[in-house]
Amino acid sequence: MPRGPPGFCVWMTGLPSSGKTTVGRALADRLAQRGWFAELLDGDEIRRGLSADLGYDRASREVHAGRVAYVAKVLARNGAIPIVALISPYRTSRAKARAEIGRFVEVYIDTPLAVCEARDVKGLYRRARAGEIHEMTGVDDPYEPPESPDIVVDAVRMSPAESADHIVRELDRLGWLADRPRAP
Repeated sequence: MPRGPPGFCVWMTGLPSSGKTTVGRALADRLAQRGWFAELLDGDEIRRGLSADLGYDRASREVHAGRVAYVAKVLARNGAIPIVALISPYRTSRAKARAEIGRFVEVYIDTPLAVCEARDVKGLYRRARAGEIHEMTGVDDPYEPPESPDIVVDAVRMSPAESADHIVRELDRLGWLADRPRAP
């Protein structure tokens, strides 16, 4: 049985190299400073463990998103704030996650493809453009931006720290943090 109020999920979606994980880390720090327990669920990290058996085709991506949604649901029902940093390129996957988790805030990390390619520290876009990897989101596999996200982050104009502060302000404004304990 959960202690205190139930948590909720902050589901960050965006193109590869849009800044989801970096913003997610900063957001987790901000929430911890205010006395909340937040756990970052990074899509790449989860792929190395829970989803190591999956590929990058659409069906595999949807299974991966479903697994992440399940973990987020368990954390949220036990009072945590899971911060999901997952490309989750398909609207259907995000809608299923929202339906399964219930207490769900969709955050769109809005970063143009050209900026993501310039930031690409893993070299994935370069490899996809060279034909070395296939089914790369934003190159030869689609990314479906949210039609009406709860929060939008302009990751070009805002630094990761500013993005995290913006998300916290929006969570406050939307009432998600009102029933949460505050640090003394």
